[in-house]
Amino acid sequence: MTSTDKAYAVIMAGGSGTRFWPLSRSTRPKQFLALGPDDRSLLRATAERVWDVLPAERTFVVTSEQLRAQVEQELPELQPSQILAEPVGRNTAPCIGWAATHVKRLDEDAIMAVLPADHYIRETEAYADTLRRGLEAATHGDYVTIGIRPTRAETGYGYIEVGSELDPGVFGARRFVEKPNRRRAEQFVSSGRFLWNSGMFFFRASRILEAIDQHLPGLGKELQRYDEAARAGNEAAVVQETYGELPAVSIDHGIMEKVSAVSVVPGSFEWSDLGSWTSAWELAPQDDHTNVLPEGGIAVDATGNYVQVPEGKLIALVGVDDLVVVDAGDALLVVPRDRAQDVREVVEALRERGDTRR
Repeated sequence: MTSTDKAYAVIMAGGSGTRFWPLSRSTRPKQFLALGPDDRSLLRATAERVWDVLPAERTFVVTSEQLRAQVEQELPELQPSQILAEPVGRNTAPCIGWAATHVKRLDEDAIMAVLPADHYIRETEAYADTLRRGLEAATHGDYVTIGIRPTRAETGYGYIEVGSELDPGVFGARRFVEKPNRRRAEQFVSSGRFLWNSGMFFFRASRILEAIDQHLPGLGKELQRYDEAARAGNEAAVVQETYGELPAVSIDHGIMEKVSAVSVVPGSFEWSDLGSWTSAWELAPQDDHTNVLPEGGIAVDATGNYVQVPEGKLIALVGVDDLVVVDAGDALLVVPRDRAQDVREVVEALRERGDTRR
């Protein structure tokens, strides 16, 4: 029996993707957009990568009630019972814990691969190998994460300090470090001891539920209640009534930073968490002046720009550098590329004035 025989994938697809406004909206967030180098949505690409290792029938997607229909449309291979729709978003610890109760009911010894739906990963055998290695490490009872070998001193990612090698390709994780400033990021990369935190995790469903009971007992109590309700046939009603009261805490802060026996599997595949339009610019094909333009676009004395406009619209840039220009038809964004992270402030402003174009 291999490590994949008892493995289940849990894809987290409930995020709002506010930094990709105006293409990403509350009704169609980032994971449903084709932001990678092909025409598949990020969610579809994530699922197809997983299905190279695990079958579709052992895949769960956690999303919001509002987005359930879009998940069904993107992933018609899944049964309705494989889509878990949260009444309200409560961060990753409740999301993963709820999914773990479903997986554990199917198999007491089940292993979970927990994967974000909105990251870009270049599909190579290296990714599939890393996924298998993470699942194998989790069979020993460890909490496992994938760390990406850094290619630059990135301040937008969290880091993992790597300890000694435990098994071939599997290392102890000494500590998780939040997003550092530039100086610390440079020190991390030059030391060779740190990896980027990818947000991908592996563990036995029973083990993560035990950790939640210990470190987030309030959440653990509610998850036990959901489990009992499921066995009685009324889980949906109980979840609808109480999910909004669950603690809004991440799996990193709530669990991974507190448990012992955390392992990390280094990955060497191309990866991006697609945190802003700058990430899309980095991944897209660029012209000789590092512009990303639609077909037929014109750039005169312009460098480093990213432009996305409706098909058929001609765009011309003259004498401008390092801009992001995104035309969504009913909304137009123009922002310096180095301030692309601040786009979420536009969404907040729209929310405050009740504008549905957020």
